[in-house]
Amino acid sequence: MSKTALILFAHGARDPQWADPMRRVCAAVSDRSPEVRVELAFLEFMPPDLRTCAEALLADDFERIIVLPMFIARGGHLRRDLPALLDELRDRHPRACFEQASAIGEVETVVQAMALHALGLTGIPDANSGVERRGR
Repeated sequence: MSKTALILFAHGARDPQWADPMRRVCAAVSDRSPEVRVELAFLEFMPPDLRTCAEALLADDFERIIVLPMFIARGGHLRRDLPALLDELRDRHPRACFEQASAIGEVETVVQAMALHALGLTGIPDANSGVERRGR
C-alpha cells in the first residue's frame, strides 16, 4: 500500500486569521487519526502553495496525495486552476499519484451539517429528528 497524505486546499486571503477554520479542520483530522498526514495549502496570498506543500510530502516519501478543496462549491478555481496545478505536479512527479476530491461544500454530510446549523438558528424543530436545534 502506498504512503498517503491529505492536503486541505483553501483559497487563501491577506488576513492570516481567515485560515483559522481550515487550521481547525486540519487539527481535527490529526486528532481523530494521528496516523494520517494532513497539511494545509493555499491557492494564493498565503503560504504554502500547493506545489511547495506537495513537494515537501513527496520528499517525506508520500506517494499518493489527496487534495481536498476547502471550497463551498466547484467554481473556476476548482474547474481550471486546481486541475492545472495538479497536471503540473503530475508532469514534474510522474511516479506520484495526485487525486482531486470534490469540494468540501458539495459533500452530502457537509451539506446536511450546514442545513442543520441553518435550521438551528431559527429554533424550529428538525422535522427529521423531532428535536429542536439551537444555533451557537
